[in-house]
Amino acid sequence: MSPAPLLCVRDLSVSYPSRAGTTRALDGVSLDLDPGEFLGIVGESGSGKTQLLLAMLGLNAQGAQLAGSIQYRGQQLLGASQRTLATLRGRRIGMIFQDPMTALNPYLTIGTQVTEGVRLHLGVGRRAARRRAIELLEAVQIPEPERRLAQHPHELSGGMRQRIVIAMALICEPEILLADEPTTALDVTVQAQILALLRELRIRTRAAIVLVTHDLGVIAAVADRVLVMYAGRVVEQAGVEQLFAAARHPYTIGLRRSIAELDGPLPERLLSIGGNPPNPAALPPGCAFAPRCAQAFERCQSAPPPLVSIAPGHTRACYFEGPLEMHSP
Repeated sequence: MSPAPLLCVRDLSVSYPSRAGTTRALDGVSLDLDPGEFLGIVGESGSGKTQLLLAMLGLNAQGAQLAGSIQYRGQQLLGASQRTLATLRGRRIGMIFQDPMTALNPYLTIGTQVTEGVRLHLGVGRRAARRRAIELLEAVQIPEPERRLAQHPHELSGGMRQRIVIAMALICEPEILLADEPTTALDVTVQAQILALLRELRIRTRAAIVLVTHDLGVIAAVADRVLVMYAGRVVEQAGVEQLFAAARHPYTIGLRRSIAELDGPLPERLLSIGGNPPNPAALPPGCAFAPRCAQAFERCQSAPPPLVSIAPGHTRACYFEGPLEMHSP
């Protein structure tokens, strides 16, 4: 019998009303996160990836209207009190933000910021918290950790700052680690180091990790399972090997074609997906990807396709049943 999911999201919607209309950031998203699982969430900017992570922590912007269900170990988080959510943040669910310079306070030392979580949530004293911070900085491969505790964020490189943010997220040993594009602003070498670190930490801490990115190549390197998002909806979901061997949604195929295969011949040029993502405040009545899709037909314009199972562990939201072409309109 398989263990119950750590995190269970059902039919989650996030919208932002305004005078210009309602912006739908998420529309009917469902997912399960199992203990120790490495889940990748991929999609272009504006697809709703970050909004999904923020909803899990109750951190959506003021004015957001949420509907659906988010349960952590059976505890309902949607609509929970700020006190309840504050207790879970950092202690049970950790977050690695995209930009470490905005996640870190420029006026406080690294030591103050890294130890804050363990002192707040676990009531650990100053000396014990400092020892724990040094252990974590060593674990994320920060050289001279004791000296770093006295430094400020601007004194560290981008790669070191990102490792500091990872250490802060891990210091209370959370069961779930949410990572919002943690390698975007880093060079290729440091990106590879951070991804290797996440893989190692997942094995060592047994934490479940949710990694948000726009890069399928990153997902291929670390994830067990992949959710592909477009315009606030999940359009395909599968195990990582299954997705790369037999993607079944035109958008997923477009993303795959935009990256080079490491073990294949170098293409003359990488192909992009034609057109632009839709305005979330003015989504079409049918499939949001239809204006960019070579396989779109009349039915695609009338209603969004539901997410249906097409193989064990593999779902997609697409009306087209024939062989998928490898080009955009």
